[in-house]
Amino acid sequence: MLVHSKSGRWAAWGLFGLLFLPLFALPLLVVVTASFSTHWSGAFPSGPTTGNYASAVQGESLQALTTSLVTALVASLLALTVGTWAALAAARLKRRGRRSLDALFMLPVAVPSVVVGLAVLVAFSKPPVLLNGTSSIVILAHTILVTAFAHQSVSAAIVRLDPAYEQAAASLGARPAYVLWRVKLPLLLPSLTAAAGLCFALSMGELSATMMLYPPDWMPLPVRIFTATDRGSLFGGSAVAVVLMATTLLVLLAVSRIRTRATYR
Repeated sequence: MLVHSKSGRWAAWGLFGLLFLPLFALPLLVVVTASFSTHWSGAFPSGPTTGNYASAVQGESLQALTTSLVTALVASLLALTVGTWAALAAARLKRRGRRSLDALFMLPVAVPSVVVGLAVLVAFSKPPVLLNGTSSIVILAHTILVTAFAHQSVSAAIVRLDPAYEQAAASLGARPAYVLWRVKLPLLLPSLTAAAGLCFALSMGELSATMMLYPPDWMPLPVRIFTATDRGSLFGGSAVAVVLMATTLLVLLAVSRIRTRATYR
């Protein structure tokens, strides 16, 4: 820590606890507690039970979890591919070109996601590209929303790369495609895995645009949570929310291990 005195460290930890617990930890703890409860007792959930998880890991909830995983995985891979390609291309452009490309990719983030959902719905509800009512329109919207984060993450990593590696490979006669595949991309692998994890987590929790686009047979888990709580099933919805959190954390931990191994290659 930047605070070196003992009293200063205690004060810093105390301030951290006062800010972290009420703003971040307490709401999550309430959701976890509600997932093991059956009713409210005053301001707190009570009636311990594990029955809420019986329906949270089977039937429609399990199908919604599978839908979210497939959507997030495909959207993350597409976003990582497009974002990396754009970042590599932007590195060859002049400053004005790079800024224009960055602005283009950041545009979906600069507006509310519900606007992106409406734009996708209007654009792909008529021929020649008719995606409305299919799972593809949900995946497309998620890809648009998370590509900006992949692009920015990879762009920042490219700026930090030492050009000496590429120059050494080129001086030894390596072709540009070989330099990209065997030199540049391996050096970018830690940033690529970090960007993939971020895109996956954002896609798993996306709701606003998804609510406008999802067909009945392709309902992601956040929509399932929203509909459950909207019908008054607060404790069942809390259990599904905990399943969503746990699944996302497990995937992010796996991605983190891959990133750590890539860093020390």
